[in-house]
Amino acid sequence: MSTPRTTLALLLGIATAATVVAGCGSGDGKTITVNIGYQSKTINTVTAGTLLRDRGTFEAELAELGKAKGVTYKVEWKDFAAGPPLTAQMLAGQVDIGSMGDAPVLVNGSKTRDHADVKTELIAVTGYNLRGSLNQVVVPMNSPAVTLSDLRGEIVSTSVGSAAHGMLSTGLSGSGLTLDDVKLLGQDPAVGASALQGDQVAALAQFVPWPQKLVFDGKARLLYDGGSAKIPTFHAVVANKRFDAANPDIVGAFLAAQKATSDYINRNPLAAALRVAEITGLPPEVVYLYNGPNGLVSFDPTIKPQQVEALGTLLPFLKGLGALADLDLGEFVNDSYVRSLYGAEYEKQRASTAAPSPLTGTDPVCGGAVDGVATASEAWFKGTDTTSVARTPTCLLRVIAQQGGEPRAAYVPDAASGTRIFANTATWVTDPAAGPDERMLPFAVRADALSYAGSHPGSTVIDYQAALLAR
Repeated sequence: MSTPRTTLALLLGIATAATVVAGCGSGDGKTITVNIGYQSKTINTVTAGTLLRDRGTFEAELAELGKAKGVTYKVEWKDFAAGPPLTAQMLAGQVDIGSMGDAPVLVNGSKTRDHADVKTELIAVTGYNLRGSLNQVVVPMNSPAVTLSDLRGEIVSTSVGSAAHGMLSTGLSGSGLTLDDVKLLGQDPAVGASALQGDQVAALAQFVPWPQKLVFDGKARLLYDGGSAKIPTFHAVVANKRFDAANPDIVGAFLAAQKATSDYINRNPLAAALRVAEITGLPPEVVYLYNGPNGLVSFDPTIKPQQVEALGTLLPFLKGLGALADLDLGEFVNDSYVRSLYGAEYEKQRASTAAPSPLTGTDPVCGGAVDGVATASEAWFKGTDTTSVARTPTCLLRVIAQQGGEPRAAYVPDAASGTRIFANTATWVTDPAAGPDERMLPFAVRADALSYAGSHPGSTVIDYQAALLAR
């Protein structure tokens, strides 16, 4: 097992042997190569990586640009397992534009800031969750833990220096504990997931999509949702600042392609989820949980004030770990390119936090229009390329019962937070005092279900199968 110290070095991308050189594309005057770094299995960067590459949108934009300028553009796609090795390659001048999570973004900006040739800037956002629910803590199915306080003295796996690590620290603090009260084990997500399944750790604190993949696979249950702290988390695009200044047309083409991909995924969430799953090998049901309507990830390239504020919150935590020196966010964050792309619509889009891919339709059983995020629910039945919607989780249970078979996946909003979760892994509460279409309430975390039942006389905590019968 790796120690937090060695894992910290790996995660922070300490590339002492890397030579810092110019990172500004390459070419012979007729052909210009643009180097794009991405993370194929990080599903909330797909609009600047996996799906963008698959659709060929960037290449198409560059082809049009090349016709006007009399040059040929070639795109080199470089796939990375995480943000730190991508940062190492940006330090070495081998990547011009890349995408990564909020904590690695800060490390990237700090490590490159004193090297003029490779200094970077944050130029756009890919996917975000303003509550912070992209980071979660899960435990084995048979774990006795009900809240984070039950992890006192236990081994917890996380990626040291990540936003998930910060989420764990914040969550423990809210439970009256600190990181010193647990035995922190620094591991990459895949290693930590294996350790959890092998009973080598008591809990896994990680980022999208690892927690919910384990939940979907029946290997873990949710103990803590990072959204409880209400600190936004997101992934973003960083680019070589000198490259940007020398090639604003290439940067504009990239962001135009990213916006087109974002529009596509927001308009065609199921088709996009199926394609991303096919490329990455991730379960499509998990991809759709995050990237589908009312999903955990909102795709929007604009840089919102809440996201910059979240960076300011995360920065002291990373500095305390020794992960980075100070970073001037006012200088590092540059929305001029994406602002130019949106034009007069930028401020309106930047201010909007509405779900860009809302769940809508007509409830086939309870009747009425499906809208909003508080109760709208969805079922994906086997053998179909469409989904069924319902006004409330109670109505969704009736839709499933009417269909007469277990769905491929069913999605409901957590009654405590509105966060999209799997219906069959939720802890349900039946509340006879609620309306007939609202009496079945799903909770992502068992402790929340117990709390609700305790404060609502006559309510009963039940499992998913019991909820199907009690609908």
